[in-house]
Amino acid sequence: MSSTAFKVAVLGGGTRGPGGRMSQRREKTEDGKELHFDHGAPFFSVSNPEVVRLVHEWESRGLVAEWKEKFGSFDFQTLKFDSIEQEGLSKRFVGVPGMNSICKALCNESGVESKFGVGIGRVEWLDDEKLWSLIGVDGQNLGQFKGLVASDKNIVSTRVAEVTGRVPPLDLKLLPELSEKLHNLPVRPCFAVMLAFAEPLSTIPVKGFSIKNSKVLSWAYCDSSKPGRSTTSERWVLHSTAEYAENIIAQTGLKKPSDITLNKVAEELFQEFQSTGANVSQPFFKKAHRWGSAFPAASIAQEEKCLWDRNKRLAICGDFCVSPNVEGAIDSGLAAALRLRDISSSCL
Repeated sequence: MSSTAFKVAVLGGGTRGPGGRMSQRREKTEDGKELHFDHGAPFFSVSNPEVVRLVHEWESRGLVAEWKEKFGSFDFQTLKFDSIEQEGLSKRFVGVPGMNSICKALCNESGVESKFGVGIGRVEWLDDEKLWSLIGVDGQNLGQFKGLVASDKNIVSTRVAEVTGRVPPLDLKLLPELSEKLHNLPVRPCFAVMLAFAEPLSTIPVKGFSIKNSKVLSWAYCDSSKPGRSTTSERWVLHSTAEYAENIIAQTGLKKPSDITLNKVAEELFQEFQSTGANVSQPFFKKAHRWGSAFPAASIAQEEKCLWDRNKRLAICGDFCVSPNVEGAIDSGLAAALRLRDISSSCL
């Protein structure tokens, strides 16, 4: 890359691979079977014309496909499934062969250099050079960049200190005009439980359902029913309510949960799943994962779609800017890209 190139650093939330809530979890059973789960966002829908166009392009490349199954809801008061849709009534898209396929493809675009397993300890603005400098958690200099995009709200969140013991990488004092919006962003925690069954759960009339009148479960879906997935076992993912997750975190704190805590959560969510009366058999695999701060509870830039500091060429984007879903994240990312593209043409 020449010295005149407009190098931009894009900071995401995950260190092991691309995707965030669109990542795919790979697990191994005791006897060596490999299982895959979309344990964050189960699917996404789109309505914004610009995002629809982009999704259709991804669909033509085989990166996404429509998940054409029946969905509904379950009421714990009546112990009945209701609101069952007809197949394919609403368009729900999934990544193929995993939800992370879109993010993986973006990482492989021309001119993109991806690095994983790298933690950012500090982000510094060099006023004399008008450049951003990235310092790793190990003190290593990770380079200097003309622009910076942060797609993870934790780059400025004080929750980072509670989890890791380190201060957030980006000091809000550098962003006086944006700091009020970014300070203490509200989030909804969630626990996900991944289940694998030897036989299909044939008594459940839908492949995904929201749950009413439960303090434990909010959502359940058959991950293996998505297009492009292995069907050697039937895999389900359960999501807890925010209330349940908050209660667990209040007892255990924000640090990485212990195996004892995760096993307790997995058992409690599974028992609630069994309480639907759908004749749920015992799974041969069961594991919980905590999403501590991944689900935003506010939209802080619905009009602008991203936070932008033109002088420092900094864009902060994500679903917490527009709407707390995949379409919101895409819409916000497009807005950030447009601002950087416009300013980069005047800098080169």
